[in-house]
Amino acid sequence: MTTSRRLAERKVEKFQKNITKRGVVSETSTKKGKDYPVGPVLLGFFVFVVIGSYIT
Repeated sequence: MTTSRRLAERKVEKFQKNITKRGVVSETSTKKGKDYPVGPVLLGFFVFVVIGSYIT
């Protein structure tokens, strides 16, 4: 079975679009420099527990 010319042209067009987008990264997927994975309250609590268990 052979593919129709229209279908083949659509596939080529879709492939060409992907090639022109190569290397372009959207700004939403980039991380901000000041974004911490843990909040300051949780970090403070963790330090409190670790230092508190070390002292006793």
